[in-house]
Amino acid sequence: MKIRILGAGPAGLYFAALMKRLDPAHDIAIYERNPKDATWGFGVVFSDKALEFLRADDDALYQYLSRHLENWPEITIVHNDTAIPVAGNGFASIGRLELLTLLYDYVEALGVKLNFETEVTALSQMGDADLYVGANGAFSWLRTENEARFETTTDWRSNRFIWYGTTKAFNSLTLTFRETGHGVFCAHHYRYRPDRSTFLVEVEEDTWQRVGFESMSAEETVRYCEKVFAKDLEGHPIISNHSYWRQFPVIWNERWSFDNVVLIGDALRTAHFSIGSGTRLAMEDAVALYKAFKNAGTTDIACALTKFQASRLPPMKKIWDAANTSIDWYEQMDKLVHDLTPVEFAYSYMTRTGRVSHADIKKRDPVLAQAYEKLHPEVALTVHG
Repeated sequence: MKIRILGAGPAGLYFAALMKRLDPAHDIAIYERNPKDATWGFGVVFSDKALEFLRADDDALYQYLSRHLENWPEITIVHNDTAIPVAGNGFASIGRLELLTLLYDYVEALGVKLNFETEVTALSQMGDADLYVGANGAFSWLRTENEARFETTTDWRSNRFIWYGTTKAFNSLTLTFRETGHGVFCAHHYRYRPDRSTFLVEVEEDTWQRVGFESMSAEETVRYCEKVFAKDLEGHPIISNHSYWRQFPVIWNERWSFDNVVLIGDALRTAHFSIGSGTRLAMEDAVALYKAFKNAGTTDIACALTKFQASRLPPMKKIWDAANTSIDWYEQMDKLVHDLTPVEFAYSYMTRTGRVSHADIKKRDPVLAQAYEKLHPEVALTVHG
């Protein structure tokens, strides 16, 4: 089978590896427009549950990656100066470039050809193929040029965010919310190596406008954010890497393929970073597409692609819906920080997607559950009743 893949991100790389292991005779090549050592962003994060799929489907890769991960057993919600640790929420992280480099080595050892610094703007540039895979990210030209065929919708959300790093190594995945005279600032931060952390700053649109970020230079923006989060950074600098203010595009495709062309990863759909599942979803897409070909065979492309969407849609849609509910919560964060006590706020955060019940909180973190029950005894009565 001749497979040509657009994009050397986790989705494309992992699908290539799985198909090459299925049959080493497959002719698989990946085309990536960026240099091999280029990456934007800092670290990527996995929940402990997110890693379980990898252990179950590919223990060899799990073991290969796991020794490079930073791990911690809890998350922390900071409401101004009050930190609420929440147990029972394990996470792991790794630098994005480190993850990609490990995957590059993994697929090249299997015989997959990687073509870096290769700008592909038409499928014909990759020659004839049995299957074309669009794994070229949220701004995939392949999807954009075929929106009618994929039935694409894009919803640009209102909050602004900017992806930074810092030399401060935080002890857990932490969500820090600080009230300022212009509005609430949220920092999503976590360690991805012993001396580095991701430090993503998010604000509501009105806050962004009031501060005047639109007219600030990159250096002025860094200094402003360092001042807001001075207590958290403890003198450590914020690090920029092609960092700029963005809004999140919620992308969905009703149809995932046409002819012998299929989308996976962020090209297929985007899931908000607040649920920490983007890389997981991308790699699960790869597993599902691989299994579709393994079960349907490699001669009936249409059948395999139909099976891929049918099997992958239900579990993926649940996470995608949860991610969108999480976006709604963040778009109300100014009001929530103002109206709720630290305990109520942490509880609201943990239950924001509707996928975590009070019973789940009691199981994961009895201390948080008891503190919330003291403020809202009716919750305990409902659970026990």
